[in-house]
Amino acid sequence: MTKSIEQQIKLLKKKKEHALEVIIDVYMPYVKAIALRILSNTATVDECVNDIFLAVWQKSAQFEGNEGDFKRWIGVMTKYKAIDLYRQQKRRGEYEFKQEDMSYFSVDSEPQQLYLQKEERQEMLIKLSQLPNVDRDIFIMKYYLEMNNSEIAEALELTKAAVDNRLYRGKKKLATQQDRGSALYEG
Repeated sequence: MTKSIEQQIKLLKKKKEHALEVIIDVYMPYVKAIALRILSNTATVDECVNDIFLAVWQKSAQFEGNEGDFKRWIGVMTKYKAIDLYRQQKRRGEYEFKQEDMSYFSVDSEPQQLYLQKEERQEMLIKLSQLPNVDRDIFIMKYYLEMNNSEIAEALELTKAAVDNRLYRGKKKLATQQDRGSALYEG
């Protein structure tokens, strides 16, 4: 199967339409799962999936690597496209809030709390950006895309134990950064 996919990727780079059909069959569930984690509107999910496979067709000549690299490449494109579509929905007022989203904007929340939550989230993103690429991807998939460790391991072609270890070490590293930041404020 792996050999076949790598051959299909080579054919895709030569703009062979049947190769795109195979790529769509193989990667559609993966792309749709990522889009569904970010977007709530099924029409927007379908739009995202269509845009991704169009981009794969158009940018296939730029791709360099093996099947694992291809899966990561298509996954990253999907994530960023879905985030862009989510932002467009919010700007147009079309976003359908999920129940867990509503708790973030509860009536009991005061503007100061919302501001502090936003600041904490921005600080965490800055800290995450200082982690190695694989660790950063794992944290984003785990805590922002809400993927479980098995899904992350499959998406990044790692073992589940490797994902568990990277999460553990990353948390310790982030906690150390937090402690150093607190010491700076106190001193």
